[in-house]
Amino acid sequence: MPFDGAREYRHSTKDAEIFALVGGEGPPLLLLHGFPQTHAMWHPVAPALMQQFTCVMPDLRGYGASSCPPNTPDNSAYSKRAMAEDMLSLMRSLGHSRFAVVGHDRGGRVAYRLALDHPGAPTCLCVLDIVPTSQMWREFTVDFAMKTYHWLFLAQPAPLPEMLLEKAPVAWIDYTIANWSKTKDLSAFDPRALDDYRESFARPEHIHAMCNDYRAGATYDRSADEADREAGRKIACPTLTLWGDAGFPSETSGPLDTWRDWCVDVVGAGIDAGHFVVEENPMETLGHLMPFLRRYAA
Repeated sequence: MPFDGAREYRHSTKDAEIFALVGGEGPPLLLLHGFPQTHAMWHPVAPALMQQFTCVMPDLRGYGASSCPPNTPDNSAYSKRAMAEDMLSLMRSLGHSRFAVVGHDRGGRVAYRLALDHPGAPTCLCVLDIVPTSQMWREFTVDFAMKTYHWLFLAQPAPLPEMLLEKAPVAWIDYTIANWSKTKDLSAFDPRALDDYRESFARPEHIHAMCNDYRAGATYDRSADEADREAGRKIACPTLTLWGDAGFPSETSGPLDTWRDWCVDVVGAGIDAGHFVVEENPMETLGHLMPFLRRYAA
């Protein structure tokens, strides 16, 4: 994978061990992957970003080379709040008290939760192909629920989704990634990255952890979002939202309008891609990311 010059780094938080690649020079930039991926998703844009930023590319708890801590009855162990605290601890261990953060999918949910819970930490925020968790649950129609069935399936009580996914994990992940792309195939994905995703997802402890991630989304995360909305809290740092024109947010009532309700200062644009904007269209993604980060990341 094209992470030349990056080093492996491991950091123990209060209940998880987080793996990350760290490389580049310049202002610190935290890059957070989504489901069902790992840090490897950043490979198409990492070389360009590492020329101008110190990139920290972790695996979230329960994914990749990071650990899978036990869940809690309220699903807080896999909440985006807990994952955001992992990331804050990781960045502080590297000497970064303030940093830019870019997150895709589940990583985007961790990123905006970090911005809400720790407003002094992010210099700026970019969320890729998501709208807030509570808004997703509000937007469900029959058609939208069919497209995003995994939100309901993976959140089912254990061991139902685990029992089914463990029968054919690689076939399921290949089908899922292809189905969420604009071309409905795997042509946009580097085989080395796909192998990394497959290897991670094929482990039973990671399947269980990823299901716990979605269980948290249906419970703890949704409630945390709703509490922020009721309290009138907004994301204070400059925010950029990018979405695939065939991605999940394109099915909602309007991703940019939605984020305007959540942010003090937000801009956004659609990209010619499905859900995986970084891998499907890295040049257009960089075309939006770079000017934003150059302006606000320092």
